[in-house]
Amino acid sequence: MAKPAQGWYRLDNAGMVYSAIQRDDYSAVYRFSVVMDAPVDPQRLQKAADRVMPRFPGLQVRLRRGVFWYYFDADPSFLPQVEPDIANPCQPIRFSSRDRLLRIFYYESRISIELFHALADGAGALVFLKTLTAEYLRQTGVEVPCTDGVLDPAQPPDPEEWEDAYPRYATSRARRSLKAGPAYNYTGTPEPFYTLNVIMGLTPVEKVRAAAKRYGVSITEFLAAGLIQALIVRQRSEGRRKERPVALVIPINLRPWFPSKTLRNFILTTRPFIDPELGDYTFEEIAAQVHHYMRLHINRQEMQAYITQNVSLQRSPLLRLIPRPLKNWGMATGFRMLGERPYSATFTNPGVFQIPAAMQEHILRTEMILGQSYSGRTNCAAISMGDTLAISFSGTMKEANLERDFFRWLVKEGVPVKIFSNRKD
Repeated sequence: MAKPAQGWYRLDNAGMVYSAIQRDDYSAVYRFSVVMDAPVDPQRLQKAADRVMPRFPGLQVRLRRGVFWYYFDADPSFLPQVEPDIANPCQPIRFSSRDRLLRIFYYESRISIELFHALADGAGALVFLKTLTAEYLRQTGVEVPCTDGVLDPAQPPDPEEWEDAYPRYATSRARRSLKAGPAYNYTGTPEPFYTLNVIMGLTPVEKVRAAAKRYGVSITEFLAAGLIQALIVRQRSEGRRKERPVALVIPINLRPWFPSKTLRNFILTTRPFIDPELGDYTFEEIAAQVHHYMRLHINRQEMQAYITQNVSLQRSPLLRLIPRPLKNWGMATGFRMLGERPYSATFTNPGVFQIPAAMQEHILRTEMILGQSYSGRTNCAAISMGDTLAISFSGTMKEANLERDFFRWLVKEGVPVKIFSNRKD
């Protein structure tokens, strides 16, 4: 959408939820990184950031509290200051302070960006990271074309890049909402505030693809099934008399089904699950269940019904008249019931990090880290570039049993794993 004359933006449907559930100890923050082939020059990185930011006006904003809704206040003067990286990524954002919704870090050869999820989803954030990294490389003398998601900083912003795409596709006659019972909640000993433990495994893409092919599933389905299996093992080790379903929440990028140039949020989620009360499952059976569930439910018609339902709530005349603090309370309560309780963990895989060939020579790999979850549980993210797939676990628990079970399973499947972590132990 074009920049309003008043200089403010409405939050999209997803952004409203992420803002409403904000707490002092929780923000929906996530991180993408690229690991370069040489140490990062912070001065060149700062020049690159200053040059590309005007191309992304949707990131040059402040989040403001209105009487009825949060809203974005345009701030074209905002240029994030490049900072040395920190040991605990994805720190919370406090709306009452000077905290901004976008951060840029560097550490040795790594460039990282962190975004508050109300700004953009992973697809939009990756466009910014590609454009920022391309401009950084140009500062070092590398000629990088504006292809494969790299935008031209010299060009004016395209208004379609900042539209709220949800209302455009809220045209289904049917409305559908995700309703499910509580799932197994894997928890442990909480770390001191604010400690985000990250364990990352680097694996060869071809090895993972070959393992997934043996079961007739995609890489995403293969990894999701492995995570479900590890969670089933964790629940069984607790000796529960009655076991709950083990379910994942997996974000789905809507752009392949509903054409849009938007760099804002344009996602829905799906919920593959296994009910251990039905009996024991082999991994092959779990993989098949995940595969068929996702192929059955990820389709244009069903997703459009979800979009229509979500937008209809946003448009409700009664809801519009409720003051923002009451809306926040209601949306936070709804999120606990519908956005947290039905799931055991989040798993996301944005897919392949595709960039121009000129950039591939200077980037070793890319990484993704999910910030702290609303309930403190462990979450998982995966992203690939070239022949390296980076799988990260992040959470605020001292225990690392889930991570250990998952990576041991990968090794048994013939996939070698190289482990990195920020854990002190």
